[in-house]
Amino acid sequence: MKKVENTPRASKNKYKHRLHDDDRIDNYFWLKERDNPEVIKYLNQENNYYKKMTKNQEGFEDKLFDEMKLRINRDEVSVPYFYNGYWYLTKFKKGCEYPIYIRKKLTLNSEEELLFDCNLMSKEYKYFDLGSISISPNNKMAAFSIDTVSRRFYTIMVKELDEKKILDFKLKGTSGSCVWSNDSKYIFYSKKNSKTLRSESVNRFDLDKLSEKKIYKENDLTFSVNVSKSKSKEYIFINSYSTLTTETRFLKSDHPLSKFKILQKRIKNLEYYVFHFKKYFYLLTNSDNSFNFKIVKTLIDKTEKKNWITFFEHRKKILIEDFDVFENYFVLTQRKMGLNNLNIFSWNKNEGYSLPIKNKTYTLSTSLNLDFNTHKLRYNYSSLTEPFSVREFNMKTKKNKILKEQKVYGGNFNKHNYKSKRIWAVGHDNVKIPISIVFNKNHKPSPSTPLLLYGYGSYGHTIDPNFSSLRLSLLDRGFAFAIAHVRGGEYLGRKWYEKGKLLNKKNTFYDFISCSEYLIKKNFTSRAHLYASGGSAGGLLMGVVVNLRPDLFNGVILAVPFVDVVTTMLDNTIPLTTSEYDEWGNPNDKRFYEYIKSYSPYDNIKNQKYPNIFVTSGYYDSQVQYWEPTKWVAKLREMEKNDSLLLYNINLSAGHSGSSGRFEFLKEKVKEYSFLLSLENNNK
Repeated sequence: MKKVENTPRASKNKYKHRLHDDDRIDNYFWLKERDNPEVIKYLNQENNYYKKMTKNQEGFEDKLFDEMKLRINRDEVSVPYFYNGYWYLTKFKKGCEYPIYIRKKLTLNSEEELLFDCNLMSKEYKYFDLGSISISPNNKMAAFSIDTVSRRFYTIMVKELDEKKILDFKLKGTSGSCVWSNDSKYIFYSKKNSKTLRSESVNRFDLDKLSEKKIYKENDLTFSVNVSKSKSKEYIFINSYSTLTTETRFLKSDHPLSKFKILQKRIKNLEYYVFHFKKYFYLLTNSDNSFNFKIVKTLIDKTEKKNWITFFEHRKKILIEDFDVFENYFVLTQRKMGLNNLNIFSWNKNEGYSLPIKNKTYTLSTSLNLDFNTHKLRYNYSSLTEPFSVREFNMKTKKNKILKEQKVYGGNFNKHNYKSKRIWAVGHDNVKIPISIVFNKNHKPSPSTPLLLYGYGSYGHTIDPNFSSLRLSLLDRGFAFAIAHVRGGEYLGRKWYEKGKLLNKKNTFYDFISCSEYLIKKNFTSRAHLYASGGSAGGLLMGVVVNLRPDLFNGVILAVPFVDVVTTMLDNTIPLTTSEYDEWGNPNDKRFYEYIKSYSPYDNIKNQKYPNIFVTSGYYDSQVQYWEPTKWVAKLREMEKNDSLLLYNINLSAGHSGSSGRFEFLKEKVKEYSFLLSLENNNK
């Protein structure tokens, strides 16, 4: 691909933002006018330019799509799980884009009962997502939610399973999930604000009277709210949460018309997550400076913080990520030096041990464990070289077995042909930053090796090193793939997150640059062959990095990137803004305004040479509004001073997660890989 003349140019319409005695000139502010015909015209110009520039790639893209699709089992069946008298399974059939949900009564040899066939349900929509399914306690009804726009704005309906008919009501504008009262007469769910999409209230729906009632409103604009049910089925919870603070209300599931009680009133920076076992609530909490979290317990009739009793101590070097309860055991998911462990304990804590894992870099987590009265623990395992598997560990006999392992079709895949390792870069402040890397053993890394470095680094979200059959299309063509576990995630514990947010946010960007420099210095690749990629908040990371160090990369991919940080964080009508002040800071405060402005990608585009860049977005994106990457691209087209490629592709029918459908989403990954491989002249 070579850059050609007549690149798209958005009209400039001067707009002045003024705050803290500072003026920001935004010539492309008008691009947020979603229904303006000139906006649609410009988006189509960008898409047409993308098609023109990649036209010679069409045959290769078809080849990539076919090989990616071929690796996926067309007739997939999930591992069945047992819940309340039924076995539940999810199936995919050859030639179908969407899942089919079924159940079988008591035994797996019973006749199949069809719950939902999403292939039939999706026929009249360009986008379709079945958000969740919740079966009533009496097993006669299924509450389900759908989104047909890709704004994560779900409509809940209820299906009578015996009659195979959908009841005549629709609960619109919900977050998508709901829980049942134990008498199967009421469902509880959260509703979203139609403009900001914040989950702001909880409603109770009466299935006898077909009426809904608001039972809780979250008035603090920095908080959202959801509803959940305890594994014991005895309690319904209303959970209010912001980035750093939580508050939970509880109600007996047998008494759905009773009043919810507050477990512990919100205290700024206090987080607690509730589990129920017998006469106690167990809380995963950061109380009393337990930054890596601890477990406390409290009697159900004495739930205030003053009554909390430490059950499992906080440790400075081990992060507790999750807690699961069974009749005779509890299981902790703990992260030590970046790697997860599953630790199993009897309730009297006389017995405790970890599941043995031999790999040096991997992904490990508990799976779906709905059955309380069992001694079998299901968990998920994967690594950069080993396909995803669902496993079952017998906590009584300590025997382990694989229930299902992802099969890679369409070739002679052998996991032993790939090698992964973890290496450590040194950051700008002498902090060591872990990097997970994988490559085909027939293409050992050298300065001529193309290497794709991925990064995220926000919200404490950890990018674990897992397997991707799609990634084989790069690895088998000589690419190496690496993950920079930068600060802002929780890979090395809660402090790793704290050091990459708010007024420490620049550590995230500097860490990624340090990882890039280290990979070049250690001859894993070179500047001519190093590529970077990130999406959403990871797209913010990419936007900052190309402004700071464009010389390090031959190409960069920004997927649905959050690149107009100051403007977005000053607009409280945009989804997510108010709830994220604890992540980025509130720029109405001058100190945060100046700090955010100093790195915000849109505000820091320079008249300099940039690497080859590919940007994607979704017109209906509810997380990062389409106009952010659109404005960024428009301004970059104005400012760039080189002949590097700048390609922008906007999906006009989808949102943050791209196209729906099992195989349709592959086309978006194909575009990214085609961009990378064409820059390496490896697109035959």
